[in-house]
Amino acid sequence: MKKQEPKEQMEKTRFTEEELEEFREIILKKLEKAHRDLKLLTEAYTNANDHDINDTSPTFKVLEEGYQVMSKEENSRLAARQQKFISGLENALIRIENKTYGICRVTGKLISKERLRSVPHATLSIDAKLNQSKPLPPSPEFS
Repeated sequence: MKKQEPKEQMEKTRFTEEELEEFREIILKKLEKAHRDLKLLTEAYTNANDHDINDTSPTFKVLEEGYQVMSKEENSRLAARQQKFISGLENALIRIENKTYGICRVTGKLISKERLRSVPHATLSIDAKLNQSKPLPPSPEFS
């Protein structure tokens, strides 16, 4: 009779090639859309696609100009955030190549497939993410 191995040794530690390929496809689709969105955002705050008469309009429309500046600043922030998202997706592709994709960087356990399908660039499991955002207990010396 075969001796049963402890549960920790039987627990899966990496995704299979087929699973990694599924995640690669998800990431590539998200990356393609993210690049398109970044291009639109960049054009919006650089006026790359402006073929109107904005540069000849009267300058006394202070409120309108202020709104345009705020809008450009917001688009710039969104573009920076989009670039960070793209970097996260590109890093996820590298982890797929290295066969380390989907392994939580805190616990060392596999991140759930559901989480990775939703957030394919995730590097933390739900448990690790929740523990990360918990506030520290008050220090006894300040109680």
